Amino acid sequence: MANLKELKNRITSVKSTQKITSAMKMVAASRLKRAQDAAEVARPYAVKMTEIMTSVLKRIGSLDVSSKLLIGTGSDSVHLIVAVTSDRGLCGGFNSSISREARKLIRSLEADGKEVKILCIGRKGRDQLKMEFEKNIIDFYEGIGKAGVDFGEAQMIASKVIGMFDEGSFDECTLVYNRFVSVISQEVTSTKIVPVQLPEISSEAKIGDTGVNSYSTGYEYEPTEEEILDELLPQNLCVRIFSALLESSASEHGARMSAMDNATRNAGEMIDDLSMIYNRSRQAKITSELIEIISGAEAL
Repeated sequence: MANLKELKNRITSVKSTQKITSAMKMVAASRLKRAQDAAEVARPYAVKMTEIMTSVLKRIGSLDVSSKLLIGTGSDSVHLIVAVTSDRGLCGGFNSSISREARKLIRSLEADGKEVKILCIGRKGRDQLKMEFEKNIIDFYEGIGKAGVDFGEAQMIASKVIGMFDEGSFDECTLVYNRFVSVISQEVTSTKIVPVQLPEISSEAKIGDTGVNSYSTGYEYEPTEEEILDELLPQNLCVRIFSALLESSASEHGARMSAMDNATRNAGEMIDDLSMIYNRSRQAKITSELIEIISGAEAL
C-alpha cells in the first residue's frame, strides 16, 4: 500500500487533472454553440442548392449533359476517399469512428480490385490511417476550422478535388465525416460527392410544370440551363464539403464536451476513493502510534 505522502501527491495530481478537464469542457461547450448554429444554418442552403440543380436538370429533360462531375467518367476503377477528422484528440471516439469507417470502405473497394486514394482533412485521421494505408494517402490538410470553419477552406479543398478529377486521377469520390445529431451523438456519414448524386427525376415530369412539386418551377433561365448547370456543379461540390466541415466541427466540440464531462466526473470519483484510502491509512497510522506509546508507558 502507498504511504501517506504518495497518496497525498496522487490526490493533488488528480485534482489538477480535474481542473484541466473541467476547463476543456467549458471551452468545448462555448465553441459548440457557435459550431452547432453554423451547421444548422448551412443545412437548408445545401438542400436548396440540390433543389435548384434538380430543377435545372428537370428542364433539360435528361441527364445527357456534358459535365463529367454529373455523369462521371464511365469507369469506377479509381476511388478517392476524403476523410474528415480533427487535428486534436481528447474527444472520445470522434476520430476513431471515421478511421474505422474509412478502413472498412477501403478494404471493401480493394477487395473488389479497385485502386483507392485517400485525402485526409485533419491530423488525427492521417496519423491513424497511415499505419495501414500510408501508401494510399496522397495529401492531407491541417488546421482546417482552427478559428472556425471558413468557406474559403471548403473552396480550397473542393478545388483540389475538382483539379484531381479533371486530371483523371480518380473516377469516384466519397466523403466520410461525422454528422452532428446531438452533444452525445454523432452519426458517421459516408456520401458520394463525385459524380454528384441528385434525387431521381420522375419520367412523368415535363418541362414547364408549375405544380406543388418542389422541383417544379416556372422560372426562365439565362443563359441556358446547361451553362448554369456547369457553374452550379462545382459550387454544389464546394457547398457539400463546406457543410461536411461544419457538421464535423460541431460533432468534434460535442464529442470533446461529452468526453471531458465524463473525465471530470471520473476524476471526482477517483479523488473520493483516494481520499477515503488516505483517511483510513492515516487513521491506522495514528492508531499504531498510540498503541506503541501506550505499550511503552506500560513497560515503564
